Amino acid sequence: MKRHIPNFITLLNVFCGCVATVFAVLNQLEFAAIFVFLGIFFDFFDGLAARLLDVKSELGVQLDSLADMITSGLVPGIVMFQLINDAVDLNIMSSWEGTLYAFPSGPFDTNSNEIHFLGFFGFIITLASAYRLAKFNIDENQVSSFIGLPTPANALLILSLPLILLYQNNEVLNEIILNQWFLIGVTLLSAFLLNSKIELFSFKLNNAGFKENGIKYLFLIGSLVLLLTMKFLAIPLIIAFYILASLVEKQFKTA
Repeated sequence: MKRHIPNFITLLNVFCGCVATVFAVLNQLEFAAIFVFLGIFFDFFDGLAARLLDVKSELGVQLDSLADMITSGLVPGIVMFQLINDAVDLNIMSSWEGTLYAFPSGPFDTNSNEIHFLGFFGFIITLASAYRLAKFNIDENQVSSFIGLPTPANALLILSLPLILLYQNNEVLNEIILNQWFLIGVTLLSAFLLNSKIELFSFKLNNAGFKENGIKYLFLIGSLVLLLTMKFLAIPLIIAFYILASLVEKQFKTA
């Protein structure tokens, strides 16, 4: 019975991804983000459960990647599609008004049902995620570390954008994020990071010693401080901090 527990947790991740997909399609990006975060929570604990119960299996590995493809691959692509589409709408409406257009009932409601071709550019994130997950399943070098940004971390990066719009209440940030060219740049950066050769540490600890895990502990403490002080704006900074901390750790190992 216990060998099915990790797979059940993974299926909860799949369910969260399905619900997040529905909300993302409806352009209710706040709820989509909530279910993506919940799915990533289950994604972390299915692997932990498998290790604790010593029931790791090839089925679990494949199921985990399929779940990530939905929660951390498909949903971020849809979210970016919606953001770019809304940004194009905003740009058109602003040109009519001559000033920055104010959304009538929130940052994701332009009262327009028009689909702009540029929005489909956001699905490059989904394509890059699929490619990364396929590579991960056949790569034997990503046991104790990651090569390229993991799809859950990338999903957090993309889903942070609508949350920053909703909760930071900063006009400068809003203008930057709701610029279609900025969003296309983020899309390309996301695709690059997912499949880059950058080696990033994982959070699987062989022991609790500070000497071996000092960088990881400092990263976790720093991330907590950023979240408490900067709210959702902290998420992109934490991703950048993660990449920087991984590069520093690698330098210490090779020194």
